[in-house]
Amino acid sequence: MEAVNKVAVVGAGTMGAGIGQVCALHGCDVTLLDVAADALTRARKSMEASLSRMVKKGSLSADALPGFWEKVAFENELEKVSGADFVVEAVIENESAKKELFRALDGLLRPGAVLASNTSSISITRLGAVTKRPEYVIGMHFMNPVPLMELVEVILGHGTSVETHELTVNLCRQLGKTPVTVSDYPGFVSNRILMPMINEAVYALMEGVASKEDIDTVMRLGMRHPMGPLTLADFIGLDVCIEILEVLYKGIGDPKYRPCPLLRRMVDAGDLGRKTGRGFYGYED
Repeated sequence: MEAVNKVAVVGAGTMGAGIGQVCALHGCDVTLLDVAADALTRARKSMEASLSRMVKKGSLSADALPGFWEKVAFENELEKVSGADFVVEAVIENESAKKELFRALDGLLRPGAVLASNTSSISITRLGAVTKRPEYVIGMHFMNPVPLMELVEVILGHGTSVETHELTVNLCRQLGKTPVTVSDYPGFVSNRILMPMINEAVYALMEGVASKEDIDTVMRLGMRHPMGPLTLADFIGLDVCIEILEVLYKGIGDPKYRPCPLLRRMVDAGDLGRKTGRGFYGYED
C-alpha cells in the first residue's frame, strides 16, 4: 500500500500541533487548520519549541528545519482540506462538536479520503454515521505528547473498511508509531483502564486515605508509573477526565465509572490542572 502524502489536521491545539509536527517530520505535506488565528500562532510556537528541543538533544539536525517548514501550511479556512488524502480531526472532546465538524468535512473531502478522529473516548461508529462515508471513518487516538509517545490506538467503527484500517495502520508505522487496533467500545483500551485508576485516586484523596503526594508516590515507586495519577490528571486536564468518565459511565452503565464528587467540585471551581495553573497541584507557568 502506498504511503500517505497529504495530511490535513483540523484543530491546532496541543494534540493537533503535535500530530501535524510528526506527520511533517516523516515526509507528509501537512495542512494544519483552525478557525482561530491565535490557535495557529500558538501551534507554530509550540512546534518551534519542540523542534528546538529535538535539535538540542541531537535527535534532529538543524539542517532539516527549513525543509520541515516547507511541508507545513497554517490555514483557517476549512475548505483547505479538499486536497488531503487523510484528515485527522483533533478538536475538543465533545461529541456534538465532532459530529458537526464531520458533517462539514464530509462535503469537502474528495472521494476516498480517510477521515480519522483523535478522540480519546467518543464512538467512531456514531461519528461515521453522520457522514456519507462511514467506510472511510476511523479512530486514531494519539497519546500526549505526540512527538514523544509511541502508541496510537486505531479504533474500528462499525462501518470502517478493511482498506481504511490497513491504510491507517501503515500511516502509524510511517510516522514511527506503534499501532494497536481496538474495537469501538467506550474509552477503548487506554482510557477504560486509566480513568478508573485516576478516579479511584481522587476518591482516596477525598476520603483522607493519604495525601496527594503520598498517593502519587505509591503509584510511582510501588507500581513504577512515570508519574502519579493525580499529577497525570492535572496534565490531562480535570475537565477532560470528567468528560471521558461520563462517556464511560453513560456507555457502559457501571457505577464504577461515576466521576468522584471532588473531581466534579474542582472542575466547577475552574481548577482544571496545568492549563489553568491549579489542579491537585499548583503551577506557576
